[in-house]
Amino acid sequence: MKKIYLISLGCARNLVDSEMMSSRITASGGVMCDNPDEADVILINTCGFIEAAADESIQTILDMARYKTDGNCRLLIVAGCLPERFGTEIASELPEVDLFIGTGALEKIGHILKAPRQYGSCLLPDPNSAGFQKVGATRTLTPPHMSYLKIAEGCSKHCTYCIIPKLRGRHRSRPFHDIVSEARRLVAGGVKELVLVAQDTTAYGQDVPTAGGLDSLLEALSDLSDRLWIRFMYGYPENINPAIIRTVADHANICPYFDIPIQHASDCVLKRMGRPGTEDDLYRLFDSIRAVVPDAAFRTTVIVGFPGETDADFSRLLKFIERVRFDQLGGFLYSDFDDLPSHRLPDHVPPAVAKERYDALMAVQQAVSLSINTGHVGRRADVLIEEKVEPGLYVGRTRFQAPEVDGMTYVRGRNLVVGDFAGIKITDAFEYDLSGDAQ
Repeated sequence: MKKIYLISLGCARNLVDSEMMSSRITASGGVMCDNPDEADVILINTCGFIEAAADESIQTILDMARYKTDGNCRLLIVAGCLPERFGTEIASELPEVDLFIGTGALEKIGHILKAPRQYGSCLLPDPNSAGFQKVGATRTLTPPHMSYLKIAEGCSKHCTYCIIPKLRGRHRSRPFHDIVSEARRLVAGGVKELVLVAQDTTAYGQDVPTAGGLDSLLEALSDLSDRLWIRFMYGYPENINPAIIRTVADHANICPYFDIPIQHASDCVLKRMGRPGTEDDLYRLFDSIRAVVPDAAFRTTVIVGFPGETDADFSRLLKFIERVRFDQLGGFLYSDFDDLPSHRLPDHVPPAVAKERYDALMAVQQAVSLSINTGHVGRRADVLIEEKVEPGLYVGRTRFQAPEVDGMTYVRGRNLVVGDFAGIKITDAFEYDLSGDAQ
């Protein structure tokens, strides 16, 4: 029986893939281990979306390659988006790796491990051929009390800065009843929070005329348990409709949390990005959400330094951030690759200018976040306890804090249960985190 050490890099969608691979490996007779020193096989599920992610993936590969000489490793496999993006050329660049497998081959990992040499150096089937997990398939959850729930795969948009359609194929919605069935099993197994993920969660069902949309799916999941939080990530502006907003407002166990990646607010930059809509459309969307869900928390991501972005464009973005007041914001410097349509756009922004704009953006957002968090002081909130830091101190998240990407809430209390809810009174606010006392 082979011992396999698995590293998962990148986004939550990658983590779901890694959890599925772990279960398939176990079902095929493999044994997962926690130490690369002990592993016969090291498997790295990579990200290659932006330059920083690709660099992290490559460095991880080089770090793990040493176990082929200093440890028990006899097989180093690199999976996911990095080999899917760079294809067979990556094999010659990283000879330390025995096998590269693309996103369309992840579901075959059990068979691959039984006879890895028969696949040569690369296995890169069409990403569109990748299916969803079978009904009843298990996942190795990390952690056990929270689960990402993948509801779709791929993307059919044509944003000029994005490589996802190449890496993951066209948008494909997972069958409605399969999602609900998996969610039901997860809740029965003790999961307290379901986080719906896809490249674009709000496009769910649009490719299947007979299927319900995201609003119908949220409603079905809400019926599973009153002691359950549900949130969705990666909701694109053009697909957030009144039915989705109303569904969030009408169900207490759906977190009033809207993750809406806008990427920019200037009409000129949005057009160059290939994004539909305008700055005015975005203002109307956020105003309409707050009109129906007054306590809505907003998260977004934006890109600065995009080709052609002027000082005036950047000023419009800052003004937008200050007016809308996002609870959470992820800022990114434009990442250029020669396989992106945006690479061929004129007027690339010098890196030093892009970095200055990034620093200015995050300074504005830091002030906004601190102001919003300060407004929570004195209020009561439910917190999902994630970890015991030390006696009397725990870390958790409120409804308006998503896992991994947002701030945390520190809780002072005794005998709290990791993986369960606790009521607290918020006593202190910081730029991104909160703290409070268990009640």
